[in-house]
Amino acid sequence: MRRLIVSAALLGCYPVLLVAALWPAPMLFGAAALASYAVEYAAPRAARPLTEALAKVHLGITLRFAVRETLALLLVARTTGADSPWFVALAAGMLAVHGVRALHTGLALRLRQMLSRMPVTTRNLDVSALRIPKLPPGPLRDGRSVVFLYLDALPVLGAVQGAAPATLGAALALAAGLAGALALIPYVRRAAPLTDRARVLEVVGEQIERYAPEVILYFSGATAAAYQARMWLPTLERIRRRAIVVLRERGMAAHLEGTSLPMVCIPSSADLMSFRALAGAKLCLYVSNVGRNVHMLRIPTLRSAFLNHGDSDKEASFNPFSRVYDEVWVAGPAGRDRYRRAKVGVRDENIHEVGRPQLEGISTKGPGLPYRTVLYAPTWEGWNDDLFHTSLVTMGPRIVRALLDHQPPLRVIYKPHPLTGQRDKAATRAHRKIVAMIEAAELAASKARHPSRAAAEEPRIRHLIVTGPEPHLYDCFNECDLLISDISSVVADFLASEKPYAVTNVAGLPESAFHERYPSTEAGMLIDADLSGLTEFLDGEDTLARARVKLRSYLFGPEYPDALTRFDAAIERHFTDS
Repeated sequence: MRRLIVSAALLGCYPVLLVAALWPAPMLFGAAALASYAVEYAAPRAARPLTEALAKVHLGITLRFAVRETLALLLVARTTGADSPWFVALAAGMLAVHGVRALHTGLALRLRQMLSRMPVTTRNLDVSALRIPKLPPGPLRDGRSVVFLYLDALPVLGAVQGAAPATLGAALALAAGLAGALALIPYVRRAAPLTDRARVLEVVGEQIERYAPEVILYFSGATAAAYQARMWLPTLERIRRRAIVVLRERGMAAHLEGTSLPMVCIPSSADLMSFRALAGAKLCLYVSNVGRNVHMLRIPTLRSAFLNHGDSDKEASFNPFSRVYDEVWVAGPAGRDRYRRAKVGVRDENIHEVGRPQLEGISTKGPGLPYRTVLYAPTWEGWNDDLFHTSLVTMGPRIVRALLDHQPPLRVIYKPHPLTGQRDKAATRAHRKIVAMIEAAELAASKARHPSRAAAEEPRIRHLIVTGPEPHLYDCFNECDLLISDISSVVADFLASEKPYAVTNVAGLPESAFHERYPSTEAGMLIDADLSGLTEFLDGEDTLARARVKLRSYLFGPEYPDALTRFDAAIERHFTDS
């Protein structure tokens, strides 16, 4: 409804402005102009599809502002006369404001270009010798200079009072815009040395050599996949060797905040392969199979080990590409058996069981609330249909509806995969439907609680939708009593909690074939496409507790020594053997 109202207002303001200018009706024009500014400010958030469509047909924000300015000129012409000197000055002033905006845009884009041309960017390393300038305030560094457009409110609203006030407004807008544009010049000048490739590489290289990294965590991918590297950072902070994170995409470090590990981003493959500062490292760890891994794999002095970003029965956990690494590290015997069964060319002696150090904080106890909490955490749709394990499209809304309608009431935590909707928009639609259902249930629950009876009632159940990095998946594990998920590492990791879980049978396989193909499901309930198994899972007796304990050992290996000790020992082996 909000989107419809904002869209209608955006399209309706300009005809009203035209009528008010031709009439002329200055007060009506002023009211419509104020409304149009408010709608333009709200539209990028409340009516984004409309603004994007208007931009595609050459009716973008700049043209809309220019139209409003033209109508203000028309109003002045109708009230004062086009032959008035004030009218000419006003027209020249409005044009000059756009000229100043063009100057600011050029400077902002130049600054962005200089910073983006840095061959290397870092985090948690002392590169003060480069004298990287602080970024200017947000409005000043905006390459679209949208804030400068709003300066035309001074002459446009001034036109309501007449030509002279409008001209004065144009002069003030011009002065403010020029001051903002000139304020960028010092930032541009200070950023100029950062385009000196040799100098930047030298300074960064010196700092990395001083740190002397021994282990590298290498990551390349989209920002939505940042969780793949993020999950390993706390573990690498605790190993005995000095670790560094090597990234390839600019801005990725901003998605890996909260770590003390040094980070270096080297976008150019040529710079990476010739970057001598990393030559002292002996081991490089990889968390995903992407094409840009080859640039690091070509460095002959580095041993390579594939960690993956989760231990599951998905095909990604036995990808044939894994044979390019010197070693493949898996959590436990289950990971080794996957590669044995798949016969993808990974030699058994190159597979090492190192546990899952990330799982140490997962509790085996529930949240202890007066009601049960169910976590629904579906996976995403995969890069192709062979990897399509998500229940979101075919079962998701029905599962959540059943959970919300269950008696006695349940609390629902919904956490979709970060890549949901990347390939199949049907997943996005299902996700939005689930979000709407949960929000509607929340709204209905809040309305049903009468203030006079609230104190005597049991605590209201508050459902939770998790679409960002916080709360973490493992925090959701600790907040729930039961899990419903798909074939993914979520299922395997949840076994660390030893709590009951259910897995969706998206492919419709017979139960025996399903468990044989996906061993991590053997200690869980199966939910078929018609939701059979869901009622028994929610209301039946838990008979699989011992099976979950046994399966946990198969997936993650022995409890002693602990996973971090085994992981650290796997790293140390590369230093003691040399």
